[in-house]
Amino acid sequence: MSDEDWRRLVQEASQLRTAGRVTEAIAAYQRALAANPDLPESWFNLGWLQRRARAFDDALGSYQRALDLGVGRPEEVHLNRAAIYSEYLRRPRDAQRELQEALEKHPGFVPALVNLGNLHEDLGERDAARDAYSRALELDPTNTLSLARMATASLSPDLDTEMEARLRSVIARPDATATQRAGVGFALAALLDAAAKYDDAFAAAAAANEASRAGAGSRGRYDRARQEALVDQLIATFNEAPSGASSDPAPVFICGMFRSGSTLVEQILAGHSRVIAGGELDHIPTIVANIPNYPAGFALADADALNRMREFYWAGLQGQVTSTVFTDKRPDNLLHLGLIKAMFPAAKIVHTVREPLDNLLSLYFLHLDPSMAYALDLADAAHWYGQYRRLMAHWDRLFGDDILNVRYETLVAQPDAEIRKVLAFLNLEWEDGLLDFSDTDRAVRTASVWQVREKLYTRSSGRWRNYAKYLEPLKEALAVAGFAADER
Repeated sequence: MSDEDWRRLVQEASQLRTAGRVTEAIAAYQRALAANPDLPESWFNLGWLQRRARAFDDALGSYQRALDLGVGRPEEVHLNRAAIYSEYLRRPRDAQRELQEALEKHPGFVPALVNLGNLHEDLGERDAARDAYSRALELDPTNTLSLARMATASLSPDLDTEMEARLRSVIARPDATATQRAGVGFALAALLDAAAKYDDAFAAAAAANEASRAGAGSRGRYDRARQEALVDQLIATFNEAPSGASSDPAPVFICGMFRSGSTLVEQILAGHSRVIAGGELDHIPTIVANIPNYPAGFALADADALNRMREFYWAGLQGQVTSTVFTDKRPDNLLHLGLIKAMFPAAKIVHTVREPLDNLLSLYFLHLDPSMAYALDLADAAHWYGQYRRLMAHWDRLFGDDILNVRYETLVAQPDAEIRKVLAFLNLEWEDGLLDFSDTDRAVRTASVWQVREKLYTRSSGRWRNYAKYLEPLKEALAVAGFAADER
């Protein structure tokens, strides 16, 4: 093939990549590289596309070819490889190695330092996380993400007044964006809450939620009617339990409201010799995103389509499931239990439940993705909660024997009894040491990353009382939704 031919193929591949036509772009790059394999930038672009296509091993190989051929800005390649290892393959030490290689090639590469800090947090390495964020701030004092992460990795009953001043100075800066004010504001709220400065903490959280809404634009507005319609459609589409028994392998799905204890349950189960903890996987949401007009469009799925969904799910685990029980802990999978049971009729569901005032207050203090816009307003959160409970009541009617409700308050107060109940539900025997999970070296990717590494405690139960005078509107909204708060 002539130079003109392979150059034309590279141009075609680039145009397809820009247009978002991933599969076609991959094929075009592969044809170009078959003709001329000495194109490091094309190998990089192919790796990027393969990552989007979830061909993670292929992406790692393409990125490595780019490195071997001397690609420009190799630190970017190592950063992308680290993301694959940490986010998809659950190989945090390999991710750490990639980030360190990125920093060896470019010691001032701030994105690698920020990601290294996040990775150390996932691994429970608090001092190393703070060190990475501190180094990032030395290189870029305007990096508000590093400042916010360093603050939340340093929470203490003794207020760090210097950190408080740094956070407040960023919020007050005229040039700070709404997104920056939100990120730093939530960190300030957490800092003040940990130090029992409750009035100041609530004010900081309220301002952070307002800034988050402003920064998200239309994505920051919760549509109550749309959520009600979604729940109606889910109930109408998935209105029958799967018929017949199934002996096919199935994951255990741990779900519930965010901040309801799902990570804690999985962290405890992860200590069992017959359990592999999958963590917060994106497999089910990805399948949902590829079903046209979901949920109503699922009615067109036949047996072959379900087989393809199952194959996609298991393929995404990269052969890591070798135990009796594999857990998929993603709170919002609660929306898709109908789909999950259609794919895996034998699937068991562990549903975590928490007192709504505590649960929704916890969400209000957390910097969440704009897709969870309901959490930005307590009344909207109460509405979402009511719709979630309406949907769970439907799932209970269909799949009740395969759903176990685990109440957070009972779990932290009587962990032995509650975990024995979970083990019985999953046909697992008790093993000593299950409750000694706080010193695990397993990576935990969750907003609860520090809490789940502590010994079991009950101080978060009844936390809402610290903010009682601000929560009357929430109580009223919960009552309107049909769920009176438990004020014991």
